[in-house]
Amino acid sequence: MSLSTDALRVLVAPDKFKGSLSAAQVAAALGAGLACRPHVVWRALPLADGGDGSVAAAASAGFTSIPAAVAGPIGEPTTTHLAFDGTTAVVEVATTCGLQMLPPGGLAPLASTSAGFGEAMRAALGLRPNRLVLALGGSATTDGGAGLLSALGAVFLDRLGRPFVPSGGTLRDISRIDLGGLASLEGIEVVAANDVENPLLGPCGAAPVYGPQKGATSDDVAALDAGLAHLVQRLDDAGLPASSCAGTPGAGSAGGLGFAALLLGARMVSGADFFLDLFGFDTAAAEADLVITGEGKLDEQTLSGKLPLAVARRVGKAPVVAVVGHNALGRDALPEHGIERIWALSDLSERDTSRDSELSAALLEQLGQEIGLAGLASSGRVVGGSFSAALESLDAASHT
Repeated sequence: MSLSTDALRVLVAPDKFKGSLSAAQVAAALGAGLACRPHVVWRALPLADGGDGSVAAAASAGFTSIPAAVAGPIGEPTTTHLAFDGTTAVVEVATTCGLQMLPPGGLAPLASTSAGFGEAMRAALGLRPNRLVLALGGSATTDGGAGLLSALGAVFLDRLGRPFVPSGGTLRDISRIDLGGLASLEGIEVVAANDVENPLLGPCGAAPVYGPQKGATSDDVAALDAGLAHLVQRLDDAGLPASSCAGTPGAGSAGGLGFAALLLGARMVSGADFFLDLFGFDTAAAEADLVITGEGKLDEQTLSGKLPLAVARRVGKAPVVAVVGHNALGRDALPEHGIERIWALSDLSERDTSRDSELSAALLEQLGQEIGLAGLASSGRVVGGSFSAALESLDAASHT
């Protein structure tokens, strides 16, 4: 077999494998396998969709990672990071008031607040950005952003006139809200990145749809929804367009943090597409002969437009393949969505790869080698034909 001197250019653009590897680690492991193949050059572009890992992905793309002391979802001191490139700052819910910040088995649907996320926003505002990006995925709280607003200077008063920081379970205790000290975001473009279209209130709202995922019982859900409705009323009384914002698609994201973001003048965007733009994905993909994407779990939610499909939709002529931790769809390709082949780590080992970062990295490196050889074959550097045909040929050879 003869090889041309032209290199096969591969773009490795995955999301994180939650609980196992960051997006950068996934890309590095795949790249290590690709690098074993002569005539393959690869570029890593770790991605995010507005959930946990958004700040880390921004740091991998060249942003500076800056630590900030904040309160966790139940008030414990912790340190988060925000990303800044001199113009745009990125802060994320997941590492401030996110589920991952709670102790194991310590879900707190009524006691948790978003104050830490507001503190991270305040730290970002101190950098004087032109644009502030709010990555809204992974919230542990359903407080409608009351904690966030409190951290930015709003004062919540109970019926005795005492100030307090509301949690989801104490929203009904708000008697009055003083917005005199609320930080101004005038002149700053605020972007709320999420892929949820739920309103704040009602049967499709934040509490009924997402509360159970955060440990809320049916009684808790009813109390949280009533508390959110009370919050809206009190914010209306304080002079904000709360009722209008509450019905806006996306207001129910992150336990109502989307609602608070809208009150602050944020623009709602698709998380996946926004971060692809922010990290210059289109330019990188235009230079690639093959694109590898992926995430920790491929399931029905992926089909609603999560990152791997957003990647495939925006690639031009280059074939797109996906590597995932687990494939719950039971299909090895999604041709109608532009993905020619799917590999799942769970198919390669009987061990739980989602809890074993070393095993995940080793399997990803192995797959990188296989994908690199298939890419060479399909490009004519080994044999002619399509990527799918090359894979079939290689699969057949591996079983003889």
